[in-house]
Amino acid sequence: MTYSLNGIAPLSHLGVIRVEGEDAAKFLHGQLTQDFALLGMDRARLAAFLSAKGRMQASFIGFKRSATEVLLVCSRDLLPATLKRLSMFVLRAKAKLTDATADFALYGVAGESIHSVAFGAQPAWFKTDIGSATVVHLYPADGAPRALWVAPASDAAPAGPALDPALWLWSEVRSGVATLTTPVVETFVPQMLNYESVGGVNFKKGCYPGQEVVARSQFRGTLKRRAYVAHAAAEVAVGAEVFSTADLEQPCGTVVQVAPAPGGGFDAIVSLQITAAQEGGLQVGAAGGVALSLQPLPYALLEDI
Repeated sequence: MTYSLNGIAPLSHLGVIRVEGEDAAKFLHGQLTQDFALLGMDRARLAAFLSAKGRMQASFIGFKRSATEVLLVCSRDLLPATLKRLSMFVLRAKAKLTDATADFALYGVAGESIHSVAFGAQPAWFKTDIGSATVVHLYPADGAPRALWVAPASDAAPAGPALDPALWLWSEVRSGVATLTTPVVETFVPQMLNYESVGGVNFKKGCYPGQEVVARSQFRGTLKRRAYVAHAAAEVAVGAEVFSTADLEQPCGTVVQVAPAPGGGFDAIVSLQITAAQEGGLQVGAAGGVALSLQPLPYALLEDI
């Protein structure tokens, strides 16, 4: 099967939380893993919202539309619960959080279409405003540049060839940058998804829920799991346990994100014990489970840079 990761896909699986007010950026700075206090208009942030135990409750791509308005793009399925949790911490901050999904149209832009829509590829998390639209550049997939287009729902869609949304979902997996969804809420600390290596954690910023756990994992050598890209011949479920054939009693990992591969089978992001990944013999489920073959990680880990 031939395929081309080029074109524009509507992203109905994503939602938008709007944070408005004088303290919008300051409030998010105190709640998420990334620095929003120093966020300029030409950058976006990958960030996570954690429990007190350091486990990810949501992941976001966040950016400013103005000095007093920040948009957080996240998986639509966990948006209501995330909005409720975040709103509990507003207290006296001059910030208002709302579900703004209906107010915006979101598109994925990939391949050559980047050049016509966004005036060329940029490094991940660079941001460009084009009229009333915002373009956030993402990690590439198999060498193809990708970007997120966010604009008011009343605006025209970006011009370009149509891209099958299923191919966009596959590109998300191939980028190696996971988007958290409901089945794996509170399963991972950020480093288990390589977030510190793809711009999702700032270790120099002030306190936020779960910070001590994140810092301890990073600086005391306690990190034992990493995210990997894998291929399976048959479909596997998000949240499913991964086992090593060397030990079918204890799971060694979890399936994080899955998408059909255009060449057949399924590609996935899996979070695994580092030792199990090195040993191989991986499968989803215990005896008779679907075999996983690990693929090269498309970016360098922070510890290897």
